[in-house]
Amino acid sequence: MNERELLEITAKAADDKRAEEITVLNMKGISLIADYFLICHGNSDKQVQAIARGIKDAADEQGIEVKRMEGFDEARWILVDLGDVVAHVFHKDERGYYKLEKLWGDAPQEDYASGFSQ
Repeated sequence: MNERELLEITAKAADDKRAEEITVLNMKGISLIADYFLICHGNSDKQVQAIARGIKDAADEQGIEVKRMEGFDEARWILVDLGDVVAHVFHKDERGYYKLEKLWGDAPQEDYASGFSQ
């Protein structure tokens, strides 16, 4: 599976749990951590956890190893590391505070509305 397919699975899983403002940063050539950062948020602790759990479950169904998941219990900023794709699932308030899109402002940004066209 290539990183673009992994990104699509991750974004669809977040969208299925009604994640808001799903944004993708293309980190190729910018970060050694991952090829893509997926950033989204939920409006409650439960929704943030449901989004992260949905991403993990979708990865598991495809046989994709979740290398690490951090912040699940606090549900303010959950990081789901899938290797080439790292999902950042924020609580709405935390997303506005950390502003990852601005921090990585030199990364090309792709908005996810109803999927990615290839």
